[in-house]
Amino acid sequence: MENTDIKTVKRLALWGIPLAFFVMGLKLAAWWLTGSVALLSDALESSVNIVAAIVAFVAITVAAKPADKTHPFGHHKAEYLSAVLEGVLIVVAAVLIIVEAVPAVMAPTPMEAPAMGLAINFLAAIINAIWAFTLIRAGRRYRSPALSADGQHILSDVVTSIGVLVGLVLAIATGYAVLDPLLAVLVAFNILYQGWKVIAHSVDGLMDHAVEPGEAEAIQAAIAAHGVGSLGVHDLKTRRAGSATFVDFHLVVPASMPVGQAHDICDRLEDAIRTVQPGAQIAIHVEPETEKAHGIRVKIEET
Repeated sequence: MENTDIKTVKRLALWGIPLAFFVMGLKLAAWWLTGSVALLSDALESSVNIVAAIVAFVAITVAAKPADKTHPFGHHKAEYLSAVLEGVLIVVAAVLIIVEAVPAVMAPTPMEAPAMGLAINFLAAIINAIWAFTLIRAGRRYRSPALSADGQHILSDVVTSIGVLVGLVLAIATGYAVLDPLLAVLVAFNILYQGWKVIAHSVDGLMDHAVEPGEAEAIQAAIAAHGVGSLGVHDLKTRRAGSATFVDFHLVVPASMPVGQAHDICDRLEDAIRTVQPGAQIAIHVEPETEKAHGIRVKIEET
């Protein structure tokens, strides 16, 4: 990422902390007014948002650090570690909700001041929805796993809040107070599912996942169009680490080609690849045509 992009990502992550406190305050107020176990469960999930926002900010700050002697490829994967921790925290929140909800199923109590409590919770849901889509969009644009995970988590919180509101309206309309704690249990299972998705995606990122198929095709097309003078490319590999993209391949040239000419081809290929993958870190291994090819191959277009 460019310096301006890094600053934008860090600023978004930082703003997420006070916003998470504010939203949790609204949800706690809704629970205090109504005594609803479902609203308490919603507030408990928001408490996890606070920890997740802090962890995301720290991880993004670490990931933005330049490469050094002990981390020559940079600190990009710190964002994946943040996302894994966030997934674990989501699961913890779900367990806390179940602990609160199960006893209430046995002894349900009617809500107090339901209209005011539901209105406050609805306001919190709107704020969260706007912020979630902001983070998800920024996470995709700047390739930030931490922002994306935080946005997805908050979006699941929004879905939870909407489900809680609808369920509580039904509980009030029907007079079945037991719907309140039952709804909290359903919320907990939904949160468990969201937590599993966040953890699975982040662990996959830690395993050096290749770029998306469309991105791989664009890289191969750039190589094919700008590798004129070489005999082909093989053993093409890509991997994604946070916001960074790594591209590695072998460039086959005639055995008699001067080193300077081969270097010029490499420079041209690097520029072409970075037009489709800005900021990509590229490693090109130049070898003579006598070497045996293996892995993914790219045929160079003839002029």
